[in-house]
Amino acid sequence: MDRIDRSILRELQRDGRLSNTELADRVGLSPSPCLRRVRRLEREGVIRGYRARLDGAALGRGFQTFVTVVMAREDRATIAEFERRVAELPEVVEAHRLFGDPDFLLRVATADLAAFERFYTATLSDLPGLAQLTSHLTMKEIKPDTGLPIGRG
Repeated sequence: MDRIDRSILRELQRDGRLSNTELADRVGLSPSPCLRRVRRLEREGVIRGYRARLDGAALGRGFQTFVTVVMAREDRATIAEFERRVAELPEVVEAHRLFGDPDFLLRVATADLAAFERFYTATLSDLPGLAQLTSHLTMKEIKPDTGLPIGRG
């Protein structure tokens, strides 16, 4: 990956809706070579996709909570079933398996505290293999997801 590839990635991370012509102009290429590079970065899996960043409050999902999960049972079948069920829950917008304790970190988006409490009680607490669920309510977003650092050059 060279300097131009990194420039392409920086620009697309800032604005994934750039036209190829505008992207090419920003990175100092003509449109055809720029498009070839973008397509190669997509084929190689460096660019995994494009999507809009949405306002959770405008969609009735403005209450975001982080939930840490400690498992009581960590056999392969229990973990696989837990992960499968978590992946199916629309309220869980992000899930990570961690090393050590806690075992998982979930980001949950619901309409409000009451909706989160219902989800927690009726759904999360019913997942297999749990020892402990701990909710961490978000007070304020300090830095939104701004993408990955690309580096210079």
